[in-house]
Amino acid sequence: MDPNTFPTKGNLILAKNSLALAKQGYELMDKKRNILIRELMGLIDSAKEIQKEILQTYEVAYKALEQANIDLGINYCMEAASAVPEENSILVKSRSIMGVEIPHIDFKDEGIKPTYSFLGSSESLDRARVAFCRVKNLSIKLAEIENSAYRLAANVKKTQKRANALQNITIPKFTGLVKDISNALEEKEREEFTRLKVIKRQMGY
Repeated sequence: MDPNTFPTKGNLILAKNSLALAKQGYELMDKKRNILIRELMGLIDSAKEIQKEILQTYEVAYKALEQANIDLGINYCMEAASAVPEENSILVKSRSIMGVEIPHIDFKDEGIKPTYSFLGSSESLDRARVAFCRVKNLSIKLAEIENSAYRLAANVKKTQKRANALQNITIPKFTGLVKDISNALEEKEREEFTRLKVIKRQMGY
Protein backbone atom coordinates (compact mmCIF):
# COMPACT_ATOMS: atom_id res chain seq x y z
CA MET A 1 0.00 0.00 0.00
CA ASP A 2 1.23 3.46 -0.87
CA PRO A 3 2.13 5.24 2.42
CA ASN A 4 1.05 8.52 0.80
CA THR A 5 -2.55 7.27 0.89
CA PHE A 6 -2.60 6.83 4.67
CA PRO A 7 -5.15 9.23 6.25
CA THR A 8 -2.77 11.67 7.90
CA LYS A 9 -2.74 15.47 7.82
CA GLY A 10 0.70 15.37 6.19
CA ASN A 11 -0.58 13.16 3.37
CA LEU A 12 -3.63 15.39 2.97
CA ILE A 13 -1.37 18.40 2.45
CA LEU A 14 0.74 16.43 -0.04
CA ALA A 15 -2.37 15.29 -1.92
CA LYS A 16 -3.76 18.85 -2.09
CA ASN A 17 -0.41 20.17 -3.33
CA SER A 18 -0.24 17.43 -5.98
CA LEU A 19 -3.81 18.19 -7.06
CA ALA A 20 -3.06 21.91 -7.35
CA LEU A 21 0.09 21.13 -9.35
CA ALA A 22 -1.81 18.78 -11.67
CA LYS A 23 -4.50 21.43 -12.29
CA GLN A 24 -1.84 24.05 -12.98
CA GLY A 25 -0.08 21.64 -15.35
CA TYR A 26 -3.33 21.00 -17.21
CA GLU A 27 -3.97 24.73 -17.62
CA LEU A 28 -0.47 25.20 -19.02
CA MET A 29 -0.82 22.23 -21.39
CA ASP A 30 -4.22 23.52 -22.54
CA LYS A 31 -2.80 27.00 -23.13
CA LYS A 32 0.20 25.58 -25.00
CA ARG A 33 -2.04 23.40 -27.16
CA ASN A 34 -4.26 26.35 -28.12
CA ILE A 35 -1.28 28.54 -29.01
CA LEU A 36 0.32 25.76 -31.10
CA ILE A 37 -2.96 25.08 -32.91
CA ARG A 38 -3.37 28.78 -33.71
CA GLU A 39 0.19 28.89 -35.09
CA LEU A 40 -0.41 25.67 -37.03
CA MET A 41 -3.59 27.01 -38.64
CA GLY A 42 -1.72 30.14 -39.71
CA LEU A 43 1.04 28.05 -41.30
CA ILE A 44 -1.48 25.87 -43.13
CA ASP A 45 -3.17 28.95 -44.59
CA SER A 46 0.23 30.34 -45.67
CA ALA A 47 1.21 27.01 -47.23
CA LYS A 48 -1.99 26.93 -49.29
CA GLU A 49 -1.35 30.44 -50.61
CA ILE A 50 2.27 29.66 -51.51
CA GLN A 51 1.33 26.38 -53.20
CA LYS A 52 -1.22 28.24 -55.29
CA GLU A 53 1.35 30.91 -56.20
CA ILE A 54 3.96 28.25 -57.07
CA LEU A 55 1.56 26.54 -59.49
CA GLN A 56 0.75 29.85 -61.17
CA THR A 57 4.43 30.82 -61.38
CA TYR A 58 5.39 27.41 -62.79
CA GLU A 59 2.76 27.86 -65.48
CA VAL A 60 4.24 31.23 -66.44
CA ALA A 61 7.79 29.83 -66.29
CA TYR A 62 7.13 26.81 -68.48
CA LYS A 63 5.22 28.85 -71.04
CA ALA A 64 8.13 31.29 -71.23
CA LEU A 65 10.62 28.40 -71.46
CA GLU A 66 8.58 26.78 -74.21
CA GLN A 67 8.66 30.02 -76.16
CA ALA A 68 12.41 30.38 -75.50
CA ASN A 69 12.97 26.86 -76.87
CA ILE A 70 11.10 27.90 -80.00
CA ASP A 71 12.95 31.20 -80.32
CA LEU A 72 16.49 30.03 -79.45
CA GLY A 73 16.45 26.26 -79.69
CA ILE A 74 16.47 23.61 -76.95
CA ASN A 75 20.28 23.24 -76.95
CA TYR A 76 20.85 26.95 -76.28
CA CYS A 77 18.35 26.91 -73.40
CA MET A 78 19.93 23.75 -71.92
CA GLU A 79 23.38 25.33 -72.04
CA ALA A 80 22.06 28.46 -70.34
CA ALA A 81 20.38 26.35 -67.65
CA SER A 82 23.44 24.18 -67.00
CA ALA A 83 25.53 27.31 -66.40
CA VAL A 84 23.32 28.40 -63.47
CA PRO A 85 25.45 28.10 -60.30
CA GLU A 86 24.38 25.88 -57.40
CA GLU A 87 22.46 27.65 -54.62
CA ASN A 88 24.74 27.76 -51.57
CA SER A 89 23.46 30.75 -49.61
CA ILE A 90 20.77 28.82 -47.71
CA LEU A 91 21.27 28.72 -43.95
CA VAL A 92 18.83 26.80 -41.74
CA LYS A 93 18.37 28.32 -38.30
CA SER A 94 15.67 27.67 -35.71
CA ARG A 95 13.26 29.54 -33.52
CA SER A 96 11.09 28.43 -30.61
CA ILE A 97 7.32 28.56 -30.23
CA MET A 98 6.24 27.41 -26.75
CA GLY A 99 9.33 25.21 -26.54
CA VAL A 100 8.92 23.73 -30.03
CA GLU A 101 11.96 24.26 -32.24
CA ILE A 102 10.91 25.07 -35.79
CA PRO A 103 13.19 25.91 -38.73
CA HIS A 104 13.85 29.37 -40.06
CA ILE A 105 15.54 29.46 -43.47
CA ASP A 106 17.82 32.40 -44.12
CA PHE A 107 19.07 32.93 -47.66
CA LYS A 108 20.21 35.72 -49.92
CA ASP A 109 17.54 36.47 -52.47
CA GLU A 110 19.83 37.70 -55.22
CA GLY A 111 17.80 36.15 -58.00
CA ILE A 112 19.21 33.99 -60.75
CA LYS A 113 21.76 36.12 -62.53
CA PRO A 114 21.88 35.68 -66.29
CA THR A 115 24.45 33.07 -67.33
CA TYR A 116 23.98 33.85 -71.00
CA SER A 117 24.71 36.77 -73.22
CA PHE A 118 21.86 39.19 -73.81
CA LEU A 119 23.09 39.38 -77.35
CA GLY A 120 21.39 36.60 -79.23
CA SER A 121 19.00 35.67 -76.39
CA SER A 122 15.29 36.47 -76.18
CA GLU A 123 12.81 38.13 -73.87
CA SER A 124 11.07 34.78 -73.35
CA LEU A 125 14.26 33.35 -71.81
CA ASP A 126 14.47 36.35 -69.49
CA ARG A 127 10.87 35.82 -68.42
CA ALA A 128 11.55 32.12 -67.77
CA ARG A 129 14.65 32.96 -65.69
CA VAL A 130 12.74 35.44 -63.53
CA ALA A 131 9.79 33.05 -63.09
CA PHE A 132 11.97 30.08 -62.12
CA CYS A 133 13.83 32.29 -59.67
CA ARG A 134 10.49 33.14 -58.09
CA VAL A 135 9.63 29.43 -57.94
CA LYS A 136 12.93 28.73 -56.15
CA ASN A 137 12.25 31.39 -53.53
CA LEU A 138 8.69 30.20 -53.00
CA SER A 139 9.83 26.57 -52.72
CA ILE A 140 12.32 27.51 -50.00
CA LYS A 141 9.61 29.34 -48.09
CA LEU A 142 7.17 26.46 -48.56
CA ALA A 143 9.73 23.95 -47.27
CA GLU A 144 10.20 26.06 -44.14
CA ILE A 145 6.45 26.36 -43.55
CA GLU A 146 5.65 22.68 -44.18
CA ASN A 147 8.47 21.48 -41.91
CA SER A 148 7.34 23.90 -39.20
CA ALA A 149 3.73 22.74 -39.56
CA TYR A 150 4.80 19.09 -39.27
CA ARG A 151 6.73 19.75 -36.06
CA LEU A 152 3.91 21.81 -34.57
CA ALA A 153 1.33 19.14 -35.44
CA ALA A 154 3.45 16.45 -33.77
CA ASN A 155 3.81 18.60 -30.65
CA VAL A 156 0.09 19.41 -30.59
CA LYS A 157 -0.60 15.67 -30.52
CA LYS A 158 1.92 15.13 -27.72
CA THR A 159 0.56 18.07 -25.72
CA GLN A 160 -3.00 16.82 -26.21
CA LYS A 161 -2.04 13.40 -24.80
CA ARG A 162 -0.42 14.99 -21.75
CA ALA A 163 -3.40 17.27 -21.17
CA ASN A 164 -5.79 14.29 -21.45
CA ALA A 165 -3.70 12.27 -18.99
CA LEU A 166 -3.80 15.12 -16.47
CA GLN A 167 -7.52 15.77 -16.96
CA ASN A 168 -8.73 12.16 -17.04
CA ILE A 169 -6.24 10.34 -14.80
CA THR A 170 -4.04 12.48 -12.57
CA ILE A 171 -6.57 15.14 -11.49
CA PRO A 172 -9.39 12.62 -10.70
CA LYS A 173 -6.87 10.45 -8.83
CA PHE A 174 -5.73 13.23 -6.50
CA THR A 175 -9.27 14.64 -6.20
CA GLY A 176 -10.42 11.26 -4.95
CA LEU A 177 -7.40 10.91 -2.68
CA VAL A 178 -8.02 14.32 -1.08
CA LYS A 179 -11.67 13.40 -0.53
CA ASP A 180 -10.85 9.97 0.95
CA ILE A 181 -8.19 11.30 3.31
CA SER A 182 -10.41 14.23 4.35
CA ASN A 183 -13.33 11.87 5.08
CA ALA A 184 -11.07 9.49 7.02
CA LEU A 185 -9.63 12.34 9.10
CA GLU A 186 -13.09 13.76 9.82
CA GLU A 187 -14.28 10.32 10.91
CA LYS A 188 -11.21 9.96 13.10
CA GLU A 189 -11.84 13.38 14.66
CA ARG A 190 -15.49 12.45 15.39
CA GLU A 191 -14.39 9.22 17.02
CA GLU A 192 -11.79 11.09 19.07
CA PHE A 193 -14.37 13.69 20.11
CA THR A 194 -16.83 11.00 21.15
CA ARG A 195 -14.15 9.14 23.09
CA LEU A 196 -13.14 12.31 24.95
CA LYS A 197 -16.78 13.01 25.87
CA VAL A 198 -17.12 9.49 27.30
CA ILE A 199 -13.90 9.88 29.28
CA LYS A 200 -14.99 13.29 30.67
CA ARG A 201 -18.38 11.87 31.63
CA GLN A 202 -16.75 8.98 33.42
CA MET A 203 -14.42 11.39 35.26
CA GLY A 204 -17.36 13.58 36.32
CA TYR A 205 -16.57 16.61 34.17
